[in-house]
Amino acid sequence: MADESLYRRRIRPAEVFLEAAVYGAASVSLLLLPGIVGYVFLRGFRTVSFRFLTTVTSALKGTAGIAGNLVNTLYIIVLTLTAAVPIGVGAAIYLNEYARPGRAVKMIGFATETLAGIPSVLFGLFGMAFFGERLGFGYSLLTGSLTLTLMVLPLIIHSTREALRAVPDSYRSGALGMGAPKWYMIRTVVLPSAVPGILTGVILALGRIVGESAALLFTAGSSRILPRLGADIGENIKKLGGKVLESGGTLTIELYLQMQNGRYDIAFGIGCVLIVLVLCINLLLRILASRLQRGR
Repeated sequence: MADESLYRRRIRPAEVFLEAAVYGAASVSLLLLPGIVGYVFLRGFRTVSFRFLTTVTSALKGTAGIAGNLVNTLYIIVLTLTAAVPIGVGAAIYLNEYARPGRAVKMIGFATETLAGIPSVLFGLFGMAFFGERLGFGYSLLTGSLTLTLMVLPLIIHSTREALRAVPDSYRSGALGMGAPKWYMIRTVVLPSAVPGILTGVILALGRIVGESAALLFTAGSSRILPRLGADIGENIKKLGGKVLESGGTLTIELYLQMQNGRYDIAFGIGCVLIVLVLCINLLLRILASRLQRGR
């Protein structure tokens, strides 16, 4: 009885209030995702149809579709991740496994942190001036993807470094003690163990790529044109490859333009497609990561 009375005396109104506030904050965080997704789908699911996904918006034909924007978004995702993931993971491996702590490492860390804080509009201006004008790529998907590569590199580098730091040093010591070369140890022991953390960075980068609009307005443009494919496979490959150097608006650019024109039903429909696209790509990445972990 004495212990119970002492325990009850320790419970103060301030502690109860703070505990309730913590649980309330956790509940709000939990409800945010289904709340936003539910509202977007409630407003936009009626717009999404097969015709909406397979046609291009045209005032002359009287059609409203996002096929061209969907293709452009996939181009941007593939091009950006193809460039950013190897560079980001490679830089993180160098900083964590090879570089000796010192001024150079601190400068690189400071540079990546500063790069992460630069507004996307400034990235867009730089991408337009350097990749578009100086290198001659113009308004194109390639210019947009190179600009987004600079934007997402800090995310991938930071998350990969944290994932590598989380791998126990005993793994490294054991592999090196058995005579494994350093690169073999990194490739077969450290990297497979760090896959979940690296994947987290890639998913965060993917979200920024899909959701970016300001930088792409300056670099990739807003074209909705689809490549016209024929029966010749070689010619089709040439057209698909040449589209990289053409202007192309992503789904977020089209959503912004439709909101500007007051067509909110189409904008919310694009929002539904964006959510499904991100969820599908995230699931594919997680399935790939789990298979890589099982196969090591």
